[in-house]
Amino acid sequence: MIYKKRNEFPFFPIPHSPFPFPFSLFPFSPFTSHLKLMDEEKTTAEHFLALIKKSRKGKFKLYIGMSAGVGKTYRMLQEAHNLLRNGIDVKIGYIETHNRLETAALLEGLPVIPRRKLFYKGKELEELDVQAVINLRPEVVIVDELAHTNIEGSKNEKRWQDVLDILDAGINVISAVNIQHIESLNDEIKNITGVTVNERIPDSVVDHSDEVVNIDLTADELIARLKEGKIYQAEKIATALTNFFQSDHILQLRELALKEVASQVNRKVETEVIKSNTIKHERFLACISSNEKSAKKVIKKTARLASYYHSKWYVLYVQTPNENADKIALNKQRHLINNYKLASELGAEIIKVKSQSIAKEIINQVEEKKITTVCIGKPRLTLWKIIRITGMFNVLLKKLSSNNVDLVILS
Repeated sequence: MIYKKRNEFPFFPIPHSPFPFPFSLFPFSPFTSHLKLMDEEKTTAEHFLALIKKSRKGKFKLYIGMSAGVGKTYRMLQEAHNLLRNGIDVKIGYIETHNRLETAALLEGLPVIPRRKLFYKGKELEELDVQAVINLRPEVVIVDELAHTNIEGSKNEKRWQDVLDILDAGINVISAVNIQHIESLNDEIKNITGVTVNERIPDSVVDHSDEVVNIDLTADELIARLKEGKIYQAEKIATALTNFFQSDHILQLRELALKEVASQVNRKVETEVIKSNTIKHERFLACISSNEKSAKKVIKKTARLASYYHSKWYVLYVQTPNENADKIALNKQRHLINNYKLASELGAEIIKVKSQSIAKEIINQVEEKKITTVCIGKPRLTLWKIIRITGMFNVLLKKLSSNNVDLVILS
């Protein structure tokens, strides 16, 4: 951390000052120095407060797997037993055994926090009791199924939000998730498996973790477990083998899981290991239009880039006169709002400006936000056409080139 030397002018009234002018006319007067000092002290205080809040939060360990059945829940329960033997107050907040006998057997001897019971559509259902966890304040709580959607009427819509509440209360959490539930990988998972995964977690939740562990099996080992009935009931095995659990699907999912964990390990190295050389900090700017599908692709792919480089990123939408509220269709306005929400969940800062020139606004944001990489969609996108016909495209390229800013066209 680099500390700037404070201005050393003291602040006190000078009754016999030789200067007949008010202090505000002097850029280096005691008064202006005091203002600078106050600003620096405020910044320092805010930084220290952020450190205090961070230190009060619980630690978050996350197990990631390429699919169901690799052994994430089993490993969490093994770790719980190990912590218990070492005198750590560990409790089970929520575990889903999926009727797997080996997993269920590991629950024996572990203290379990009773689940919250709710009635929904005439059925009694169970959820993680977040308030009970916070009231009991164990040192460590195990919470399975991080991507789970809570029953209507729960405080939070998603279980990952419950986990964040528990961490904010200063309780350490161990949880698990499959790679297909990570938001920015959703389209890639669909391309691999043909399945749309509806329960997803923002990438920022994974980034929030203090430790990420990959639970890995070879494709042959996983398929063998499936055939032995260790993952699904007998009646589901044949369908699983012809769909999700095909060898080529498993290999691609395994690659994604390994890459994700490697990326998180790299983030920890960059943030926690002191290096002598100065590293260039990447900043990404995703430029979107009102086209729902193309904008979503640009957002998700830029999110992956930002996640890989552990960088700050922004989403820019320039509202031209042709897309004023009274001219743009209501469904496009709704899609824009949904894309803003998606980008925010993935960790982006949203920038929305009104202008006749998209290229000029891109240049403005590049300079203001110190952007290193601009991401836009394929040339067929409306955004690209607008940039080109404004006559500003060459100006944009020259400006980006002169500032050593990369332009990435995302397919």
